[in-house]
Amino acid sequence: MYFFAVFVLLGTGLAVNGEIHSLTYIYTAFSKPVDLPGIHEFTAMGLLNGRMIDYFDSDNQKKVPKQDWMKERLPADYWDKGTQSRQSKQQWFKVNINILKERMRQNDTDTHILQWMHGCEANIRDGVMKFRRGVDMYSYDGNDFLSFDDDNSVWVAPTDAAVQTKRKWDEVQVLKEYTKGYLENECIDWLGKFINYGQKQLEQAIPPTVHLFTRNTKVEANLLLTCLATGFLPKEITLRMKRNGRILTPADGVVSSGVRPNGDETFQRKDSVEILRSDLSVYTCEVIHQASKLHVEKEWDHKLHPGNDSGPIVGGAIGGLLLVIVLGVGVVLFVLYKKGKLVGPYNPKP
Repeated sequence: MYFFAVFVLLGTGLAVNGEIHSLTYIYTAFSKPVDLPGIHEFTAMGLLNGRMIDYFDSDNQKKVPKQDWMKERLPADYWDKGTQSRQSKQQWFKVNINILKERMRQNDTDTHILQWMHGCEANIRDGVMKFRRGVDMYSYDGNDFLSFDDDNSVWVAPTDAAVQTKRKWDEVQVLKEYTKGYLENECIDWLGKFINYGQKQLEQAIPPTVHLFTRNTKVEANLLLTCLATGFLPKEITLRMKRNGRILTPADGVVSSGVRPNGDETFQRKDSVEILRSDLSVYTCEVIHQASKLHVEKEWDHKLHPGNDSGPIVGGAIGGLLLVIVLGVGVVLFVLYKKGKLVGPYNPKP
């Protein structure tokens, strides 16, 4: 069985010319109930620039707003229809997980996971929302299963198990036309509306807290020097580790977590490099967060702080894990996108 991983989402940003905005819908279904706190048999959510704006799960059976402006600007009818749509999708996922299990000759002992994510990215230029790209992908048990090639209007099967589905769906012309139309038009229309509705919150900028610390490694003569920037919003950030003023790179052994979510809609990034304990060089960490106008460079004091062996890193990691649990999206690392109404006559079985 697969466990939790943080989703990599389409970029977050401010509503200014040239910046990228995204609207993403993520669906996760398990083949049977999972006995873990906060994890539901079926979960669906919408994200605007990486921030959750609506949510549905199989236990509560109701699509609800997760931002005040969504609740204020959208009528009750929007949420009623959204609830019906999510309930229909839940049934579609249940049917199709069983189809895939039979096709792959899997039994009911293990837990299997089907995921779908669809959405679009756009730029705002001269006040106009311009389509940048759309993505529509499925995953089964953490592996890419099927995706839509928007440029060529065909389904792509990266695995033999998906070839049958690809052939079947490629024959449904109306499905391909609807999927392409949703990604390039309807999704962009909703993205523009939501950006307009949530403008003030989307422009909010929170500076990161920066920590520079070390911990022991398996090699007694070495230390792991880590720079952690956490609690920032939006997610665009520059982090550089330096030795005597020279920027260190992966060639020097730098390992980066990349930007990943905390449990409170903010983000974190952690970079580390293994160094000699005897090295007396000047090590610094430079962090630039343009949205909040923060530019700081911290210098390591050459001390091994006992409390830092797990402190900020574990805190950040737990934050990311809590996000996954709270959202009900525990499973494998996955990025997928698709049109907002997968059920109904234009929803063929795999």
